[in-house]
Amino acid sequence: MKDYSFQRYDSKNRWLSYWYQIKAVLDLRPANVLEIGVGNGTVSGYLKNIGLPITTLDIEPSLKPDILGDVLNMPFQDSSFDVVLCAEVLEHLPFDKFEQGLAQLKRTSKKYVVLTLPHFGHSLKLSFKIPFVGEKQFAVRLPFPVKHQFNGEHCWEIGKKGYSPSRIKTAIKKYFTIQKEFIPFENQYHHFYILEKI
Repeated sequence: MKDYSFQRYDSKNRWLSYWYQIKAVLDLRPANVLEIGVGNGTVSGYLKNIGLPITTLDIEPSLKPDILGDVLNMPFQDSSFDVVLCAEVLEHLPFDKFEQGLAQLKRTSKKYVVLTLPHFGHSLKLSFKIPFVGEKQFAVRLPFPVKHQFNGEHCWEIGKKGYSPSRIKTAIKKYFTIQKEFIPFENQYHHFYILEKI
């Protein structure tokens, strides 16, 4: 029997994150893309449907990636892809493997990487619409560092004790210039980095 309870994995916030991932990739105008972590195939499916060559890589065979492989040892030549998209993947590895993952992203990318990571914490959000001006949105993150406890999936998250945003940025800057960084108003749990390799 078919499972119609898609919201267990694909919440409204996650769908909005897919939109931001797609936009971030298309804004970079790549000729080809590598997506690490297949998820449910929404992002790669959309990009394929508009004619953008995309290769998917995942460690999980049941997700049917184009290439079965590990982000820490990807079977691609250097500079194989204009853009590498790695959304909500590296937090599944122990933090002492984070920089090894970043090095692999840099190696396989010709120029750009779109990276997203989970950012723990609460936010104060305000949205209002002004006639003739448009909608205005403001969000302020409220730091509330707690100790991370492994939940069977994430080994660490930005915003938890020992994983401050500045620590994450320091690691990233060893390999990339951060061209843009943002947290979507609609999904304050996903922290986006648009990176250019150095």
